[in-house]
Amino acid sequence: MSSTEFAVTPAPASRGWVFWAARAFAALPVLLIAMSASMKLSHQPQFVAMFVGHLGYPEATLTGIGLLELGCAVIYAIPQTSLYGALLLTAYFGGATATHVRIGEPFVTPVLVGVLVWLGLIVRDARVRKVILPQRA
Repeated sequence: MSSTEFAVTPAPASRGWVFWAARAFAALPVLLIAMSASMKLSHQPQFVAMFVGHLGYPEATLTGIGLLELGCAVIYAIPQTSLYGALLLTAYFGGATATHVRIGEPFVTPVLVGVLVWLGLIVRDARVRKVILPQRA
């Protein structure tokens, strides 16, 4: 397998606005994840209290989880590795969903961000669209 086999297929040049709209759409989950990771990495007292007291995770895990979030977001943001990033983020948001279910809170937010990750990937990667969306006759 060559490395070009996994390259992102951009929109045709004649539809440049579609290409940039797809990039903007895919940037939304990256920005949300970056904001979440920055809160974890900041160790602000009110966030630590919520993370430890409400979610039940030890404070020592904040930095690791924040770095994991950032790493997955970077892998997703790079066009050549965006599929792998989407898979990693799907796993991450599965864990976030499980956390919310465990403490009895609504879990719609991590599910929606996970859906945004995949919608952003589908919009910007023709290869993924070809696999996921049905072919027209």
